Amino acid sequence: MRILLVEDDEDLRFAVAAALRGDGLAVDEAADLAAADAALFVTAYDCVVLDRMLPDGDSADYVRRLRADGRTVPVLFLTARDTVADRVEGFATGGDDYLVKPFAVPELVARVRNLCRRTAVARPPVLHCAGLEIDTARRAVHRDGVLLTLTAKEFAVLETLAAQPDTAVRRTELIEKCWDELTEPNSNVVDVLISQLRRKLGDPPLLHTVRGVGYRLGPPA
Repeated sequence: MRILLVEDDEDLRFAVAAALRGDGLAVDEAADLAAADAALFVTAYDCVVLDRMLPDGDSADYVRRLRADGRTVPVLFLTARDTVADRVEGFATGGDDYLVKPFAVPELVARVRNLCRRTAVARPPVLHCAGLEIDTARRAVHRDGVLLTLTAKEFAVLETLAAQPDTAVRRTELIEKCWDELTEPNSNVVDVLISQLRRKLGDPPLLHTVRGVGYRLGPPA
């Protein structure tokens, strides 16, 4: 899942981005609305986290314009503006959630994940594939009833593959959904992580390389 974080306070942006990445989410960062607009133009995000007051305007007005243009990406306002009127305005302009500073990081991560699930159309909370059970809410994976220990990034990649079982998923799609803009598309990060996943999933192998395309999760062809 890929998140756009828009916050002009550099220290806070760094801390929030680190927390989201630590939970396995891919995070792109922006410090103002102009940068956010450029990012949204080229990338399909699962959720946008927006500070209300940014150097180039009130993000509530920006979200109103997004909705008027038919953009449906979920938006969480993260702001110090804490009156009832502020919160009502945030929802009225098209925001999906509103979290007031200071906030608890685990709550922020939970709220972001909840909004991301809204973009996973018709996806069940528990995915099944060739003996794997992937609980997306509890972030737990079992194979034939045995609990597997995965890193947050390994889980993100496995979840993306399991959402398209027995289908070749391109490396570029895995990078787009599971890594952020700092990742070099031609690097071997995907291949290294797939190798780690194969070892943890065990035998018989469920992760298969589709030459010239990417990877497939499922039983041997």
